[in-house]
Amino acid sequence: MNVEEFQLYCVTKKAVSEEFPFDEVTMVFKVMGKIFAICPLDEVEARVHLKCDPERAIELREQYEDIFPGWHMNKKHWNTVYLERSLPDALITKLIDHSYDLVVSGLSKRLQEEYECAE
Repeated sequence: MNVEEFQLYCVTKKAVSEEFPFDEVTMVFKVMGKIFAICPLDEVEARVHLKCDPERAIELREQYEDIFPGWHMNKKHWNTVYLERSLPDALITKLIDHSYDLVVSGLSKRLQEEYECAE
């Protein structure tokens, strides 16, 4: 999966915004204002940071050589995933979905209600 495919997949999800809140080279995807994916665009190799259940994060890191503890992130809750190495696109989309779903499930009651009404 390349960065463009990653970006297109993320923006098709419900209530997602694409932003550059840190600088002009760090693309951030949020659902209801909460970050679920970060993609630095100035890297030699395309990589993304995705939220992950802590136990699953460890399992993924042990199983796949292209998944690492989140670089400059809370390593318990974030993984860094290399997009254009050996990981199948289907796995990457599953990891994006997992990150997105974790954030949605953690939204406050008010934001959950807004999310339900979003198109």
